[in-house]
Amino acid sequence: MSTDPSRPNIVLILADNLGWGELGCYGGGALRGAATPNIDRLASQGLLLHNFNVESDCVPTRSALMTGRHPIRTGCRQSVPPGFPQGLTPWERTLAEELRETAGYQTAHHGKWHLGDIEGRYPSDRGFDEWYGIPRTTDETQFTSSPGFSPEIAELPYIMQGRTGEPSTNVCVYDLEQRRLIDETLVRKSKDWLARATATGRPFFLYHPLVHLHFPTLPHGDFAGTTGHGDFADSMAEMDHRVGELLAFLDEQNGDEDVRNNTVVIFASDNGPEFREPYRGTAGPWTGTYHTAMEGSLRVPFIIRWPGRVPAGITSNELVHVTDIFTTLLHVAGTVLPTDRPIDGVNQLPFFLNPTGVKSPRDGFLFYIKKELVAIKWRDWKLHFIWSPAVNESKGKLESPYLFNVVRDPKEESNVMAVNTWVLQPILRLRAAFLRSLAGDPAPRDELKEDWDL
Repeated sequence: MSTDPSRPNIVLILADNLGWGELGCYGGGALRGAATPNIDRLASQGLLLHNFNVESDCVPTRSALMTGRHPIRTGCRQSVPPGFPQGLTPWERTLAEELRETAGYQTAHHGKWHLGDIEGRYPSDRGFDEWYGIPRTTDETQFTSSPGFSPEIAELPYIMQGRTGEPSTNVCVYDLEQRRLIDETLVRKSKDWLARATATGRPFFLYHPLVHLHFPTLPHGDFAGTTGHGDFADSMAEMDHRVGELLAFLDEQNGDEDVRNNTVVIFASDNGPEFREPYRGTAGPWTGTYHTAMEGSLRVPFIIRWPGRVPAGITSNELVHVTDIFTTLLHVAGTVLPTDRPIDGVNQLPFFLNPTGVKSPRDGFLFYIKKELVAIKWRDWKLHFIWSPAVNESKGKLESPYLFNVVRDPKEESNVMAVNTWVLQPILRLRAAFLRSLAGDPAPRDELKEDWDL
């Protein structure tokens, strides 16, 4: 383990399709059918953000998290079926690669990857010493029980594992039975790795992307029926328990406070809530689900704990974006950013360390869905170029964009463009600067990914 405060350990836990309004510390919990005491306790020990923003769905957010770059740059703009080109190109640099190669961190990935499913693009090829989990996503667990499915015509989904320098291998078919078991297995894998990592004296980075609450949202047998509110609530109770197991193991290492006090723990979600019944989630006061440009898609839970450094029991509405995590964690580790490409993430470390005295350095960001610039968020304002309040119900491109003040109008119901046209100036300057940067981005164009558009 590292006890050097200049190179703290890092544990990054990412929930899947967890909406802003699900957790008790965000106004949900028991109101959603399942208390979340472990994650609520984590929130009381650190900083909770109300205005942490992500990309439109799983792949774009995970790309932004790992590279600090918007997915419109990396080509990771959407989920695609197995057998088609997907994932980060070798040219991109991941957070794990930077931490391992420039700061000497041990690295592990246990969970959902969704950034490459062929040799050269698995986690063990992209900076992680070892990995265990799923290369793509969880709706594939329904394949083998679907009428007409045959492995002769569509690829079987697998749970996989691998180590750096070795080929990644299949562990077992990822079916509905394994769907119920996988989060338990992932925690066991992470606990085993943490025990080994803390014994080395070197700093470690554990990336633990949970499978819950992605559909089909099915709980482990130990949790099925425990809440009385169905599979979704049972799964939320399990998710909270798994996070609690991981934190308890981390906090108890070596029987003292050294590991806990020198470990940055981040808990967040990859995108807004699921829109499909019976697994539909909630974004609390915000409108929308993932695959939209509404606040319910952009805003998700985010908690950071770093004992003695990040103040405990603080909440903030300062603007933070998922790309900022890449940049901030490299500053936490005391290493430098890549200089050969534009990095969209900004350093939030001064704000995290003093959230009541320092403002976020971020003013806004552009929000794409696939190839389309759909909206721009700037301070308290949101400009929509394409109106997409619900998945698959887009009203199309707007001749005159809609403008909302998301503090006075969190549900984005009242277009106030006519009396606030001044807001166009800073927002369009932000767009112009980003498009200039995009035009000069040295990232090589991946022909297949550019042309593949669902």
